[in-house]
Parts: sequence; C-alpha cells; structure tokens
Amino acid sequence: MKKLALVLIFLAFSAGGTLAQETNATRPRVASTPAPPVLRGRTTAESSPGGPPVLINGKRPASAEPTPTPAAEGDSDIIKVETNLVTMPVAVLDRDGRFISGLQQRDFKIFENGVEQKVEYFQSVEQPFTVVMLIDVSPSTQFRIEEIQQAAITFLDQLRPNDRVMVVSFDQHVHVMSPITNDRYQLRNAIRQVRFGDGTSLYEAVDFVINQQLRGIQGRKAVVLFTDGVDTTSRRASYQSTVDETEEIDSLFYTIRYDTSHDLNGGGGNSGGWGRPRGGRTTMADILAAIMTGGNVGIGNSAPGGASQSDYETGRRYLETLALNSGGREFEASTMTNVDAAFSGIAEELRRQYSLGYYPDNVGKIGDRKQIKIRVMRPGVVVRAKTSYVVGQTDRTIAGK
Repeated sequence: MKKLALVLIFLAFSAGGTLAQETNATRPRVASTPAPPVLRGRTTAESSPGGPPVLINGKRPASAEPTPTPAAEGDSDIIKVETNLVTMPVAVLDRDGRFISGLQQRDFKIFENGVEQKVEYFQSVEQPFTVVMLIDVSPSTQFRIEEIQQAAITFLDQLRPNDRVMVVSFDQHVHVMSPITNDRYQLRNAIRQVRFGDGTSLYEAVDFVINQQLRGIQGRKAVVLFTDGVDTTSRRASYQSTVDETEEIDSLFYTIRYDTSHDLNGGGGNSGGWGRPRGGRTTMADILAAIMTGGNVGIGNSAPGGASQSDYETGRRYLETLALNSGGREFEASTMTNVDAAFSGIAEELRRQYSLGYYPDNVGKIGDRKQIKIRVMRPGVVVRAKTSYVVGQTDRTIAGK
C-alpha cells in the first residue's frame, strides 16, 4: 500500500507540473516598460560648423543647452529646438586693413539697442569659406569686361585650395556659369566664358544668389559683386526687397563698382558711340543721331542702355548699402590701385573672422528691428560686423545687418 501511495503522489506531482507549464505557456505576457529610445531628431534650424543652432522668436533656455520641445503626434523621431541665440561674424582689423588675431572673448562687448549683452558664444578659428562671384555682363559693362574678368581671376588667385567658389553672371537673365567648386581651372574658364546679353536684372540676380544659393550653404560665405549698380529689367525683385534680404542672411557682400557712366559719348575709349562697341554694326539710327549731336551717337544725358546719371547715383547707393548692411566692404574699381592687396584683404577677412553670440535680454516681437554695436577693448582697431537685425519667423535664422 505504501508503495502504491508513493506512486500515486509522484504521478499527481508530475501532472501538476505539466499543467503549470502549459498554463504559463498560454497565458498572455505583460510587456515590461522599455527604456526610452534614443531620439535621432533634427533641429528646426541649421547649425553652423563649430557653433550652436541659431533660431529666432524662441524662449531663452534655462541652461546653455537648447530645450527640446515636445514633438507632435506622429513625429516622435523629431526634436525641435528653440533658442534665440543671435550670432554674427566679426572682423577686427588694424588701420592698414590687416586682420588682428589673438583676441579673446573678454576683449569684446556687445550692445543691443544700447544695452550691454552677455557674450555667450565665442569662436576664433581659421576656416575655409564659400564665395559667389556675381558678374554683370549687361550692355553697360561691355567696355569694361576685360577689367572685370581680370579682377575676378585676381580674386580667385588669392584663395586657398579648400576655399570654394561659384560663378554667376547676369544680364536680363541670371546664368550659373559654374557650380560651387574648388577646381581653379573650371572657375577660370567660367569667368572667361561670360557673354553679354540685353538688359540688367541686378536685383533679381542678388535675390537669386541669396535665396537659391546662400541659404543652403553652411559655414562662412560671401558674395563678390562686379557691377556698375544700375538695374533696368528686374521685375520680381527690387532695390528694397534685396536690401531687406541682406538683413536676413548671414553672408557678407563685397561690391566692386565700375563707373560706366564715363563711357558716355564714347568716353570709354572702346566705343564708336553710346552703348555700341567699337567695330559694331552702324545703323541708320546711329548715323542720324551722330548728325544731330555733332558726331556722337545718342541724345541727352543717358548712359549705355538708357540709364541716366540719377540711375548711376542710385546704383552707387545700392552697392554701398549692400556692403554696409552685411558687414562687408564697397570698393570703387577706379581707386583699386593695388587690386591684389584689396582682394587679399577680402580673403583674409573671410577666412579669419571671429564669431560672437548672445541671448538678447529682450527677445522682442516678429518684425522688430534691433540695433547692434560691437566694441573691441583695444585701441586703434576697425570692427566690421552687422549693425542690426530684424526678428523673423520661428523657422528663420536671426541674421544681422
């Protein structure tokens, strides 16, 4: 009996174990809470190399790190960063135009609307840069084209192998002669291949470069513009719209102005008359005009292409404004006695800028214009930087003027 009882107990125990195993196998498992995933997000603004992301109209974070905003449903892999850090390139030169190196964060003071701000971001490194060469090939510049081409190549010769260049020309239309590259042979060939056309859409060319090219370029960037400043055919962009755009783009403009108004009445030396190159076909209109004016082709005080002296003055102010707004420089081609030195100075400014940043004490509203003044605590220095910015939309980078 005892043996029989032991056998029965053993069989019951085995059956119970099997039942327990089967029950556990069929019972739904309760998933444990997983660890939060590592988010691989993107910010709502591009970051410049070596610097934090720059946005506008955001709230100042409590710490130096940007504050992530909760992502919308369905966008759990996106991190949106909001910060109102204002950054800008700054060039510090001596009275001879040479870059002053070795400055530290403590050497700079920033004032916004007259109120001193704390410098939160500082960088001083030598970096390669990207330049868009914008060349006017309208009828009014045809007598100076060889000068312009040679000046563009001279600037190209000042660059280093890692510096990149894009060549764009414009008449009534905008022509991309070379994409962004550091291939010097390709760039020289592009400069030599520019061809004349009708009209002058200067404003549209500047608008194209800002909105279609510069906004997609990371790092330090600039435009070197060769022109007389006169616009005759722009329809989709204007003097004021492009001036305003320089306040919203973190790029320097260096303008090289050729005063082609002196080519009136054949004064350019290459002309058989106004707006007509030497050797060009003479028309009956040319002959009648020459008779009426005592030998000069053309009537009245107008420049090649029908521009007046007032148009040239407007062009001069426009180029000065582009340079001033962006923190660049304006040059008169007639006074560039040492072209190599002038272009070498531009290349040095671009390559060896300081970068400063601050969080405004008063963020302001969209559309507010803020005045900026930067002081360097050194005697006898020249500071080149933007002097204002406009608070823009949340998806736009703050860029000064």
